[in-house]
Amino acid sequence: MEYPSKLLTEVIEEIAKLPGIGKRTALRLALHLLKQPVEQSQNLGQAIQKFRTGIKHCRICHNISDKEVCDICSNPVRNHQLICVVEDIRDVMAIESTGEFKGVYHVLGGLISPLEGVGPSDLTIDKLIQRLQNENVDEIVLALSSTVDGDTTNFYLYRKISNLPVHQPKISIIARGISIGEELEYADEVTLARSILNRIPFEKSIKQK
Repeated sequence: MEYPSKLLTEVIEEIAKLPGIGKRTALRLALHLLKQPVEQSQNLGQAIQKFRTGIKHCRICHNISDKEVCDICSNPVRNHQLICVVEDIRDVMAIESTGEFKGVYHVLGGLISPLEGVGPSDLTIDKLIQRLQNENVDEIVLALSSTVDGDTTNFYLYRKISNLPVHQPKISIIARGISIGEELEYADEVTLARSILNRIPFEKSIKQK
């Protein structure tokens, strides 16, 4: 489709690069912005620029944050002896929305996926092991997606943590209230909350397979 303005074309092409947005939706959003006061578009542009240049990753858990250490890791009320390991920041938000988990997190930044060329060194697994060696952690909760890559990563972490020469924390996994192949972020809050509360020792999950 040809557009009547080169400026409109550029905006549509940029918006359409966002996931889940095609050219039609991009056109609708662009025309919507055109109808709004100029200040609204300026505020949106400034907010995106500030977000992109100012956002940080917590140096402890690797969640996104406005500071060097996120609010969860710096909260003295949270149980710092309980670490929930998740794939990415969307999973932190999903679990936090349940209000049932009172520990802290560790964001891996992905899952081990040989088919996609993602190995352990591409994730923050070494940083997690360092935390376990330097902190007095009682339990690790593996809260990864119920997929092949999620199970592969779970087993790798289990072997890695079990071989620690220092204090070895209890390793548990969220209950399979989450459907096989389902991403954590798409689970409803009640199901996710029950999966966290009813977590089981990882060894039992291996025997069940």
